[in-house]
Amino acid sequence: MKYDKLRLKNQLCHPLYSAANAVVRSYEPHLKTIDLTYPQYLVMMSLWEQDQVTITKISEDTFFDSGTLTPLIKRLTEKGFIKTTPSKDDLRQKIVTVTKKGEKLKDQTLTILPQLAACFSSISIEEAHQLGTLVRKLTFGIAEKQLHYK
Repeated sequence: MKYDKLRLKNQLCHPLYSAANAVVRSYEPHLKTIDLTYPQYLVMMSLWEQDQVTITKISEDTFFDSGTLTPLIKRLTEKGFIKTTPSKDDLRQKIVTVTKKGEKLKDQTLTILPQLAACFSSISIEEAHQLGTLVRKLTFGIAEKQLHYK
């Protein structure tokens, strides 16, 4: 058939998009109990890995652009989970730091991880690791190609 390549079942983008949406939806009720949205959770995880970083660093970790990241940081600051201060080296840059309340949130997050893991019981831990590796490889490959087109 001439248009076989256009069928949904022949597209990589569709199952990736559908899986991403399913994953985010599965996280939402659990994250709601600790007053986080999924994008806010990603920002907090980035900061829990390395605190006192620039917004640029968080952007690199999360793949969020500044238009997405700015309101997330504002909301997390309003909730008291993080604070921002001007960089001493470059006043145009802001340093983002996790507050004590944000650190306590990290412990709360640990309590919901088993519930989140149960959402993914249709694949083994090994398959989950393989899938994560492949998706990261795809993501970085696409990002690298996009840099060449700019």
